[in-house]
Amino acid sequence: PEEELLAQMKQKTRYNVRLASRKGVTVRQGAFSDLDTLYRMYAETSVRDGFVIRQPDYYRTVWETFLDHGQAEVLIAEVDGSPVAAVIAFCFSGRAWFVYGMSRELHREKMPAYLLQWEAMQRLKGRGVRIYDLWGAPDNFTAADPLWGVYRFKQGLGGQVVRTIGAWDYPLRPGIYRIYTRFFPRFMALLRYRGMTRTHAGLS
Repeated sequence: PEEELLAQMKQKTRYNVRLASRKGVTVRQGAFSDLDTLYRMYAETSVRDGFVIRQPDYYRTVWETFLDHGQAEVLIAEVDGSPVAAVIAFCFSGRAWFVYGMSRELHREKMPAYLLQWEAMQRLKGRGVRIYDLWGAPDNFTAADPLWGVYRFKQGLGGQVVRTIGAWDYPLRPGIYRIYTRFFPRFMALLRYRGMTRTHAGLS
């Protein structure tokens, strides 16, 4: 029941959900026509939070594919008709995954992300979803971890940590693998730098 979902949340999270409503944040269903707006918000989020994203065509293909098959819930938070944040969740067989979240710097003090997640829970529940996977937590639960703020946000929503087997490498050629582990991080750092530069240029 919705009352129990709210009761599982931290008090501060419930306060922020109500605050967003009082401050004029509204939530609407997203559509194909919103995809360009969603990408620009996602790009702004990546620049602000320091992660690298792909080119627009990649996300358009992903989002359109899931929307075409009725397996995506796209919600957009607005203030005075202007988009300020969005959530894209993928749904399959009674389960949903919070895969993409994005927001602008504009009106962040009105806490649109909290109202978005609450609306997502209600709408997903209406679609028959039984488990909403918030998808991602730190390996080490310390404030120094880059995902600490994201973890606290998800914890506030009532999320529980579930450990899985994870991803592991099986080095068939140990010598080549040692070279790979030494040089691949540098290669990825270069790609991140180029990607961040490209995203900055696209937003300007």
